[in-house]
Amino acid sequence: MSKSPSTASTASSGLTAGAYVLAVVCLIVGIAIGYLVRGGSVPAQTAESHEGHNHPPAQAMGEGQVTPEQLKHMADKQAEPLLSQLKSSPNDPTLLANVGNVYYDARQFKEAIDYYSRSLQSAPNNADVRTDMGTALYQSGKPDQALIEYDKVLKQNPKHANALVNQGIVRWEAKMDLQGAVNSWEELLKTNPDYPGRADVEQLMARVKAHMNIKPGTPTNKPAKM
Repeated sequence: MSKSPSTASTASSGLTAGAYVLAVVCLIVGIAIGYLVRGGSVPAQTAESHEGHNHPPAQAMGEGQVTPEQLKHMADKQAEPLLSQLKSSPNDPTLLANVGNVYYDARQFKEAIDYYSRSLQSAPNNADVRTDMGTALYQSGKPDQALIEYDKVLKQNPKHANALVNQGIVRWEAKMDLQGAVNSWEELLKTNPDYPGRADVEQLMARVKAHMNIKPGTPTNKPAKM
């Protein structure tokens, strides 16, 4: 993640509250993206002790080391056995979702969305796969569509932990809806008291809450407390 302006320079510039909040978001936005998790997985910080597969942080997979073309080639090779199985079972929702996971992990979101969508055609009530598709849509720059998918998941299962986590992140990062983000995370912690990443979510929520009381347009020299 590129470096953000220091809190000292932010304080001395006399930013309006709206610009100040944006500066704060720039400072901590990279933290949130790493929390995005796949439908049936747990946060990366706790993955070692739980089954399930995690999406990598958005900036962790090969940036500056391999090209998008190389990532696509790697994903195609990894998906070959699954694609071979699909020839005899083209509508198998599990196979389709697993191919989607391969492409997601290689940051080939267009392909991931395609396979997740096909999986959901055969198994529309699979909340984990729908959460995955929402996350892939967000990573593709389609936050509104992502939120629609999360809403569908939560109508089916209001306690779906990772849908709530990701809904909060998209509300915050893409929509600047700080209260909406906090609402998602508070619902998560209320309905999933033993959530493995509880401490991480609480820390993230505290950082967002610390800047919710600044009204846009109000001049402020208050430095961000990070």
